[in-house]
Amino acid sequence: MYELKRLDSPVNVTRTFMPPFSEFTSEIERLWNNSWITNNGVLHQEFEEKLIDYCEVENISLLVNGHLALETGLKTLDLKGEVITTPFTFASTIHAIVNCGLKPVFCDVDKDDYNIDVSKIEKLINKNTVAILPVHVFGTPCNVYEIEKISKKHNLKVIYDAAHAFGVKLDGKSIASHGDLSMFSLHATKLFHSIEGGVLVYKDINYKKKINLLKNFGISGPESVEMVGYNAKMNEFQAAMGLVNLKYVETNINKRKLITDTYVNLLQDIPGIQLLNYSSDNTEYNYSYFPVLFDPILFGASRDTVKELLEKNNIFTRKYFFPLATDYDCFQGEFSGFDLPYAKAISDKVLTLPIYPELSLKTVEIICENIKKIHRRSI
Repeated sequence: MYELKRLDSPVNVTRTFMPPFSEFTSEIERLWNNSWITNNGVLHQEFEEKLIDYCEVENISLLVNGHLALETGLKTLDLKGEVITTPFTFASTIHAIVNCGLKPVFCDVDKDDYNIDVSKIEKLINKNTVAILPVHVFGTPCNVYEIEKISKKHNLKVIYDAAHAFGVKLDGKSIASHGDLSMFSLHATKLFHSIEGGVLVYKDINYKKKINLLKNFGISGPESVEMVGYNAKMNEFQAAMGLVNLKYVETNINKRKLITDTYVNLLQDIPGIQLLNYSSDNTEYNYSYFPVLFDPILFGASRDTVKELLEKNNIFTRKYFFPLATDYDCFQGEFSGFDLPYAKAISDKVLTLPIYPELSLKTVEIICENIKKIHRRSI
């Protein structure tokens, strides 16, 4: 009666969106005609201009990937000291802070939206604090207005890890308009990608020169190297993919919304399941991920059990984010002293379900029915 349905072929948690092949090759043909495939090429320049229009901002810089974009943003601000951030994030966030010689200070998260808990930030601020680095987790905006108040009160920089938040709007404005800097990831698994890629958005035009130097070995001229940098330039093949994919962002967001709505309708009444709330009137979401929290007592099975049973039936999910950044092997207990009860509880319960534009609603229904069966046979 409660036998789970096995899908004929694997359904992964995400799938890279590929535009029409002819559209991509049309852009690539331009590269063969001009032989300019890196170092601020024609497509790079066009892509930057189109992103400025799409995001409705004044200043954008393109980089080879999101991680180096985040590191570059931090180095551009020339910070020294402590950065308050969240433990519920991808490794890149914390590695960027550490790689820049800064100390991460971890703040617990809000139990409802999983973003940094703004009510707990100020008690972590001291004379060594230089910045706040919040993450728009799963594309849900942080409380940017309260973060802005805190940063102004204590004279702190704000750098947003907006890796998940491309296309999100708050009160009719791009989420990119907040903070001193925002970083967007254009990795192949994101809803909008340029194969790999990173975007920095910023208000101060003076950042542009330093970003350009940092991402190109610090070179400012044929015989001049002004600072120590690295190679973080976006190439023309990446820009070509970005230019093509940008045309499909809104369509793909709408498809993701249909999938999200279907998940919500089918899962919201199951005991022991917590879903993100997508009903805020002032937010335009991008539906980049679909996280579910499984309470092992109320639901009747642990997150790990659900994951295992779904995978046996060709449905692949992800414990995203687990473990917490504070628990990484590379830090070996270095950050064990922080009070993070909600972050820990969420990390132990979270599972992101498959979501991508080509995912059929019929498959979503099968996934949800399997989850219901796991619950029913566990009670």
